[in-house]
Amino acid sequence: MRKLVFAVLALLAMPALAISDYAREKRWADQILPSLMIGEAVWLQQAEGHQFLGLYTEAEKPRGALIVAHGRGWSPDYELYGMLRIKLAEQGYTTLAIQLPVLGGGAKIGDYIPTYPDARERFELAAKFLQDKGYDNIGIVSHSLGATMANHYLINVNETPVKAWAFVGIINGLEEMFRIKIPVLDVFGTKDWEITQVGAYERKRQIDKVPGSRQIAVPDALHFFEGREDDLVKVLTEFMDGVFHGGSPTTASTR
Repeated sequence: MRKLVFAVLALLAMPALAISDYAREKRWADQILPSLMIGEAVWLQQAEGHQFLGLYTEAEKPRGALIVAHGRGWSPDYELYGMLRIKLAEQGYTTLAIQLPVLGGGAKIGDYIPTYPDARERFELAAKFLQDKGYDNIGIVSHSLGATMANHYLINVNETPVKAWAFVGIINGLEEMFRIKIPVLDVFGTKDWEITQVGAYERKRQIDKVPGSRQIAVPDALHFFEGREDDLVKVLTEFMDGVFHGGSPTTASTR
């Protein structure tokens, strides 16, 4: 019986990198790179040797830099994320959209939990990349499951150059927000997934304890903000301006 217990514990202790779908990551990269017109591809290497894709897009006169983190199973250039990395750069924020761990197409949200340490390392490497580029004002913009992974990173990292975190359409509840000392923005659409809307009250209770934080509901926006992308970019840039440069608060509706 004791041997069985130890075997189970050993399996649980196995590094998340062992279960990430590197072949799927490669397929995403193979699809993105031939048609990449804006920004440049960079490869960041993890401790065990795996290299993951980042799309680095420089702003002309940058006011800061943002790590853009995609949702479950997607890529750093897929639809909303490709739009964010480009439009945020146009608004003055250099972006680094990173490939987060992906699993097979049928993987559920809970299946991704063992990949969170892998994601945490990727956020660390992305933040260091931007810091090495000379950026002092570094933030995270994360969507859906990518927001949950960013949450895991921020509550487990000892030190980080990240000074602001905006999460969009988060699908899980927030964890251990008392550990997060940087301003937080919670953005979701009034037509977002039900799980995101239902959790808004509890999320607001938590982020209200973090100075400089707020929650914003974008009218008529869906989970991927189809047709409301410019509204989302406006909310995100105004929040980052406020954190980094003391700009005026956004005029979007708040909850």
